[in-house]
Amino acid sequence: MQQLLSPVWTHLSDAQIVKGEGIYLYDDNGNCYIDFTSGIGVVNTGHCHPRIVKAIQNQAGELLFGQMNCVVPDATVKLSHKLNEVTPDHINRFFFSNSGAEATEACVKLAKAATGRSNVIVFQGSFHGRTHLAMAMTTSKTVYRQKFQPLPAGIFVAPFPYSYQYGWNEDDTVEFCKKQLDLLLHGQTAPDETAAIIIEPILGEGGYVPAPAAFLKHLREVCDEHGILLVMDEVQSGFGRTGTFFCYEQSNIKPDIIVMAKGLGSGLPISAVASSAEIMEKWMPGTHGGTYGGGSAVASRSAAETVDVIRDEKLVQNAAERGAQLMEQLNKLQVKFPVIGDVRGKGLMIATEFTDRHGNPDGEITKKVAAGCLEKNLLLLTCGTYGNVIRWIPPLIVTEEQIAEATAVFEKVMAECKPEMF
Repeated sequence: MQQLLSPVWTHLSDAQIVKGEGIYLYDDNGNCYIDFTSGIGVVNTGHCHPRIVKAIQNQAGELLFGQMNCVVPDATVKLSHKLNEVTPDHINRFFFSNSGAEATEACVKLAKAATGRSNVIVFQGSFHGRTHLAMAMTTSKTVYRQKFQPLPAGIFVAPFPYSYQYGWNEDDTVEFCKKQLDLLLHGQTAPDETAAIIIEPILGEGGYVPAPAAFLKHLREVCDEHGILLVMDEVQSGFGRTGTFFCYEQSNIKPDIIVMAKGLGSGLPISAVASSAEIMEKWMPGTHGGTYGGGSAVASRSAAETVDVIRDEKLVQNAAERGAQLMEQLNKLQVKFPVIGDVRGKGLMIATEFTDRHGNPDGEITKKVAAGCLEKNLLLLTCGTYGNVIRWIPPLIVTEEQIAEATAVFEKVMAECKPEMF
């Protein structure tokens, strides 16, 4: 039945899903899967959370769509107020669109409009989307850019502080990356032509690598010194995923712009660019927009209810607690299976990186472990430039027992693969 779908999609599995509930998915044959992908960080509130479903149903009976250039949907106004409650005081204006890539492109246009500058700095391993400008900003894998170049100009790439990859301690890695950023600003894009520095506080597709707080604070200082806007791409790390509502909060910095998507809508397509009134007022009316941006009352209602569910059910706290449990269990498995070279992350955004006996990325064993887990109905995704990282991103409603069940499956698969590991 799937032969009419475009082959451009990659698939973790061919399971044809008909139902989702909590952390579980069910296919058309009645098989149950433990979903530790969350739809790549989308269903933070779990599949078909009853409150989200009810909010969508109620809204669908009142208003489906109100085009933002024609009218102003009440649901979208209410969503802006909800987001204003969970963002810093200086972040008080919101632009809505449909996807993370759309929001990324929008934030670049906003930064250029606000500064009058042309260039953007991103980081090695970044993933910001697959539309044309976002592709130019994405460096996590060549497949996202392959055969589509030349891409838009004005994008410059600095090293990300990925200590395990460099083989250095965190302090040395941060100092190296600071110097390389300074070199870039002296050798490739001058500060007075640089509109924004955009960074994922935890690399997503690039390998689930947290940016050290010291590095993010340095970026804030550099941006303040040169009038550059600091953009936090929280598309994957936001909405409680890392044990705080947004990941940047753990570094005690204030971004100029925040990009949101994925977990914002609990499964409905919606994204947002958030900034200050001062910055947003420099965005000339009519220079950006979109037919569906902000117009879907159903998506806005779902997003507003998502914020309430995360707060009311203390899912941020649960992410921190269950993340600590998951990290502890994976650290024990790292001792047992040295092919797990590194365990890292924050909250329920955790990575296990696989390397061979020489410390080189081992993408093959990573694929085998992920495939073995799939055979036992545990859905885990890989990531990383070399495809050698398994990422753990269960819904934030996950329980202590469910974490234990999933890691038991993972351990069993690792034991079965052990003869091939070394």
